[in-house]
Amino acid sequence: MDFKKFDQRNYPTVSAKEGYGEWAETYENSVPDLLDLQTLHQIKSVSWNDSKACLDLACGTGRIGVWLKSKGVNTIDGLDLTPEMLEKAKAKNIYQKLKLGSVESTGLSENHYDLLVMSLVDEHLKNLKPVYEEAHRLAKPGAKFVVVGMHPFFFMTGMPTHFKDKEGNSKAIETNLHLISDHVRAAMAAGWRLEEMHEGLINDDWVKVKPKWEKFRDYPVSYGYVWSRP
Repeated sequence: MDFKKFDQRNYPTVSAKEGYGEWAETYENSVPDLLDLQTLHQIKSVSWNDSKACLDLACGTGRIGVWLKSKGVNTIDGLDLTPEMLEKAKAKNIYQKLKLGSVESTGLSENHYDLLVMSLVDEHLKNLKPVYEEAHRLAKPGAKFVVVGMHPFFFMTGMPTHFKDKEGNSKAIETNLHLISDHVRAAMAAGWRLEEMHEGLINDDWVKVKPKWEKFRDYPVSYGYVWSRP
């Protein structure tokens, strides 16, 4: 679904690779843990410390990798489209290997990972089918694929993924809208089975972090899926 008809900010828009390259220096200071880490904490169907080989898809600065490490995941590979983000991830010394590449076509070995995680990515993909198919190719039988992101309903309030550049100007990153049913269709067509799902709402914790979001109280803001490969 085209985000443009919902857009109320009309910021200059750049590609994901360009945008995250500029955003890398300040990214971790501007993304609330409530958006993804809170959702990960709610997941019950994944035994994190049982993983022998984990892939952090679109690992960015390594925020998710740090969280996975804290949960006992010892062997983590990371992949990201942006060299500047990978440099930040490398500095954390938690990844076994890091690779520059797309989540839709990673170039990694098939049937290798028992756990795959992808956070805050889907809005930058025009089509969900390729990433679910690629994750299935990379996964061992019995593997789990955890997908976390911003809820499509919240994007419909008119706010794209955005950041401030070095001059303090706001820029948007190309944003696409994928409904929950879009995820379900793409994942099931690729061979995944849904194990668990969460939807997070704007609550008191959110309003403390972003007081201006009081007007969005009780709106869905995040989602989390756990898929398994039979």
